[in-house]
Amino acid sequence: MTSEVPLRNSLLFRLLATSVLISLVSIGATAWLTVRGTTVAIEQEQGQVLADDTTIQETLEGFAATHRDWNGVERTVLDLSRSTGRTIVLTTRARQIIAASHGSAAQRLPRNQSAVIDPLHVAPSAEQDPGRAEQASRIDPRAVGPYRLPAEERTKLRQVARDEVDCLRQRTGVRAHIVEEASGRPTLRTTRNSGEFIPACMSKGLGTPTPTEAAALAELTGLVRSCAERNRLRLPEPLTITVDFRVDGDYATERSAAVDDCVEEGRREQLAAYVASSALLFVISPPRKATAVLDLSPAGTLRILATTGLVLAATVAVTAVIAIRLVRPLRTLTDAARAPSGGHFRIPVTAKDETGYLAAALNDLSKRRERTDEQRRVMVSDIAHELRTPLTNIRGWLEAAQDGLAETDSALLTSLLEEAELLQHIVDDLQVLAAADAGTLRLHPEELDLRELMEQIMSAHRATARAGGVETTVHAPEGLSVHADPVRLRQVLGNLLSNAIRHTPPAGRVTLSARRVAGAVAIEVKDTGSGIREEDLPQVFDRFWRAEQSRSRRTGGSGLGLSIVRQLVRAHGGDVSVASRPQVETVFLVRLPS
Repeated sequence: MTSEVPLRNSLLFRLLATSVLISLVSIGATAWLTVRGTTVAIEQEQGQVLADDTTIQETLEGFAATHRDWNGVERTVLDLSRSTGRTIVLTTRARQIIAASHGSAAQRLPRNQSAVIDPLHVAPSAEQDPGRAEQASRIDPRAVGPYRLPAEERTKLRQVARDEVDCLRQRTGVRAHIVEEASGRPTLRTTRNSGEFIPACMSKGLGTPTPTEAAALAELTGLVRSCAERNRLRLPEPLTITVDFRVDGDYATERSAAVDDCVEEGRREQLAAYVASSALLFVISPPRKATAVLDLSPAGTLRILATTGLVLAATVAVTAVIAIRLVRPLRTLTDAARAPSGGHFRIPVTAKDETGYLAAALNDLSKRRERTDEQRRVMVSDIAHELRTPLTNIRGWLEAAQDGLAETDSALLTSLLEEAELLQHIVDDLQVLAAADAGTLRLHPEELDLRELMEQIMSAHRATARAGGVETTVHAPEGLSVHADPVRLRQVLGNLLSNAIRHTPPAGRVTLSARRVAGAVAIEVKDTGSGIREEDLPQVFDRFWRAEQSRSRRTGGSGLGLSIVRQLVRAHGGDVSVASRPQVETVFLVRLPS
């Protein structure tokens, strides 16, 4: 791997490219969102203005259609002003004030009115079909005048409507509902084309004028005849006007529009006394505060481009500074790692950021690697030493027997067997440790009576203890059990007991006890022997470690027993620890999950 990184692979180059791309995307997205947001805001404001204007006009037209004059409209004007935030002024045709939401507004009326409020000449609806706009009535449907039904007639017609609804449901399965018009006359509304099924249930009740309507229609008929005479129109005889203000009879198609105009004119003349006079509507103040609009003029565009360039340049500069600060310590790390230093390196930590933490972590890794290499060398040396001694003894005795210098008797064979057993013991211990390290150590756990197991193990070591003048005791409550591999647990406690007995002088004591603690079982092996120095406690469970390096392998063991104890306890999901006061006592504590 070369020391110089290609520019396209450089972290600095990639950071700069990424920052430029992010800046361009951010600027573009911000510009688009600004334009889009401004457009939407303007459209929403315009839509709200139109909606407010429509609400104001329709509300005042409804007031005029249901009142003979403008008395009492002040409250309606004030309510509309509060709900829309507009300043509303209503005047007569001569611009005399009828009502105003703000008194000062009447002093500065604009030249043109916003709308004319006349319930007899309303503007066609914006949603109305343009093809039918010419045929639609320009009279507000809320202006009913003499056609308003009294309560008695409303009740009769409502009962007739309910009968027709029941008929439709029973004969056709169609559900209809009753809608009451402004005059109080009920009509039926369905989801289907009424012409397909309503005739089957239609009664004369809903189509026949009530007495009140008949009187008003008679008056209207006279007004229509007068209009026809003035315009020299021929009317069908007899002239009949229905409750929906249509003329029945045969007459020329080209004259139907003129007849309809006469009906419309007659209705206006008839309703004039029942509605308020026409008025002028002024909506003065703007509905909302002015919305900030994006300036896309040449000067505004230039300012936008200049700002964009400044933002991009600042982003690149800041990114470059940050990238250089990031890359410099990384290069230092690379150079330190490549420096020849016997396989290990030391990186100077110059910052307390992620790079500094990385340097510290690499230094720790180097230390652990150095320590692991040293432990490996020591372990190989110790294994060679432990194996060399019995092998040398076996070879020496065999060569002596071969040369006739030693007799091949039972004593020689016993000595050779002891050396072979020692070799086998070391190899077995190494196999256990290797299996534990590789995670292939197999356990066969079962429910064990811990007190009984401890008694058995102590019995196996009691003869050795008595030979050394060491007192042994066992303390464990009845019924204490543990889930563990009996063979491996015997090996753990056996190693700890043999070490305790070996290091306890005559008249000393070795105690094996167990108790239940929170979520675990604690087993203690306590002795009153020579103990372990405090500085040696962290190395107690290391392989081939001995408290006294000069101790022989026959008196001090191979140095693998405690390492095996730790591995076997961990395999059971537990842990082992040691505490010691030299020349007073040493306690090994094994905790196994209950």
